[in-house]
Amino acid sequence: MTSDAGDRSADSVGFVLAGGESRRMGQDKALVPFAGRTLVEQAVETLRSAGLAVWIAGARLPLKRFAPVVNDSKPGLGPLGGICAALQAMTAHRAVFLPVDLPLVPGCLIELLLRHAEITGSAVTVTSVNGFVQTFPAVVDRRALPVLRRELVAGRGGCFAGFQAAAASLGESVIVIPVEVVVQAGQLEHPKRLSSARWFLNVNSRPELEQAEACVLRVS
Repeated sequence: MTSDAGDRSADSVGFVLAGGESRRMGQDKALVPFAGRTLVEQAVETLRSAGLAVWIAGARLPLKRFAPVVNDSKPGLGPLGGICAALQAMTAHRAVFLPVDLPLVPGCLIELLLRHAEITGSAVTVTSVNGFVQTFPAVVDRRALPVLRRELVAGRGGCFAGFQAAAASLGESVIVIPVEVVVQAGQLEHPKRLSSARWFLNVNSRPELEQAEACVLRVS
């Protein structure tokens, strides 16, 4: 896999995770309209705004018109299956994973995570908000692939547990950046001026979709 976009093309690439079953939504979340575009378009644009070439991992529907797709060789294994397929396919040093159902995550947060990962060389970098660790977005070094694949094969499909196991195998811990701290320090600001607690609103159902859209429209 090669890339021709952004300053980070040789070192980092973005992946939209779009392989969920969307049972609570009632249709594939990737194509659900959100604030004038689909959720998958929103996620692709968020990663591109951080200077990344973008791919879609684990898609259940044909989404090639939005970005190139990495097919999961064993679909149905959840986000960790898509992550392993993406890391296997890429040649970049690290990947940023953003689920299609996190439409309020700003590109500036992706940039901050990447800068931190590039400086520290950490295996896995994520965030926390109000003391709660957020599994995504996540910056994952390709060195994590063997352990993540082992976790997947063993039937342990939890992404954060996999991240912890991969980091530990490399003699590290998962790096967690507290978002509210960097916001208060003036290092981050949401383009819609949303509070950091709103950034991680997970859109799994129609009411949650309406709530996320209300956040955007309220400040537009």
